Amino acid sequence: MSEAGRPLGFWSAAALVAGSMIGSGAFLLPSSLAPYGRASLIGWALTLCGALLLAATFARLSARWPHSGGPYVYARAAFGDSAGFVVAWSYWISIWCANAAIAIAFAGSLGALFPAAIASPARAAGCALAALWACSAINLAGLREAGRVQLLTTALKLLPLLLFAAAALWFAGDARPQAPFNPSGLPLPQVAHATAALALWALLGLEAATVPAGAVRDAPRTVPRATLLGTLVAGVATVLACTAVLDAVPASTLQNSSAPMADAARALWGPTAGTLLALTAAVSCFGALNGWVLLSAQLPLAAARDGLFPALFARVDAHGTPQAGVLLSSALASALVLANYSRSLVQVFTFAILLSTAATLLPYVAGSLAWLLRGERGRTVAALALLYSLYALAGIGAQALLWGTALIVAGLPLHWWRRRRRVVTRQ
Repeated sequence: MSEAGRPLGFWSAAALVAGSMIGSGAFLLPSSLAPYGRASLIGWALTLCGALLLAATFARLSARWPHSGGPYVYARAAFGDSAGFVVAWSYWISIWCANAAIAIAFAGSLGALFPAAIASPARAAGCALAALWACSAINLAGLREAGRVQLLTTALKLLPLLLFAAAALWFAGDARPQAPFNPSGLPLPQVAHATAALALWALLGLEAATVPAGAVRDAPRTVPRATLLGTLVAGVATVLACTAVLDAVPASTLQNSSAPMADAARALWGPTAGTLLALTAAVSCFGALNGWVLLSAQLPLAAARDGLFPALFARVDAHGTPQAGVLLSSALASALVLANYSRSLVQVFTFAILLSTAATLLPYVAGSLAWLLRGERGRTVAALALLYSLYALAGIGAQALLWGTALIVAGLPLHWWRRRRRVVTRQ
């Protein structure tokens, strides 16, 4: 693809990173962290440092291998086709699981505006699916259109989020008595481990600009800069906002809230502020969902062009859109929503984010290893990123790890079949 034909520039790439990171995590994660109170800041500190280490590692990797596919490309270049397939399959699973979680978060935010929309589990699932397929339709219209929507929604949510965080941190201290630092009663190392895994969900997407690198103008320079800037901006904004919510709303209320940031604004400044924050949260989730739907098609497109995924994923329409990737990924995300719709929004959200995070950490481990073994400079950063990824993986929990492992293993027969088919074709 010529430079003139690459639709994504620096700001679109940076918006893809920040917009993919600032989504459901910033607006719904406080409910999952509520049992740990301010002790969750320990997990946040570890996670933000780990995310920046990973961002620096992916920035170097993208400069060396500026091709579409992101973590998959780096694993394949460093370790061969089999490792490349496992990472691509794992990362693709993480993306459509993330899409399910973000769609659920959108439904929760919409419910704060229109409570009747999520009055029953079936209605909540319907709202989530409507958002998911609306974003799918935008992406089917073309990569350029998806990039424009991403830039617009990132701008619409970043400034309100920062303003909310600053104002809430200022006022929350006087809004209610200071809560216990660690209401869970668990040892702080255990709290740090559990909250680091949950908090990582809010910072997933730091590698987003590396996935469609083939469609980014001057990718060797643009992608690394967009990755670092997007990660820093999104990370700081998210940590501040989540901490403000934990200060403003009692943990007992927060644990069952489907729109915790809106509830915090309502508690501090009244119903109008709550409505505005719920609207911002809905825009944020929609923008993040749009970005992740884009990635859900670009990743299998890159793997299919290398012969590791079925050729169906490599077909593009007149707009350059890999329709099969968009449609199949959204169908799988829809199935995850429907399979769990009878549970509460917070329960489904927590399960989906842990499953997505577990599947994402394998590509993070592989990317860190790729630079550690094949990179020329910055190996210390890659080693620390690797240690953080392994630490976070250990904190995911047995259920999510087992589900993630089962989904990855389910893809191995496809790889063996395609590998055998290539051998037979060569003969």
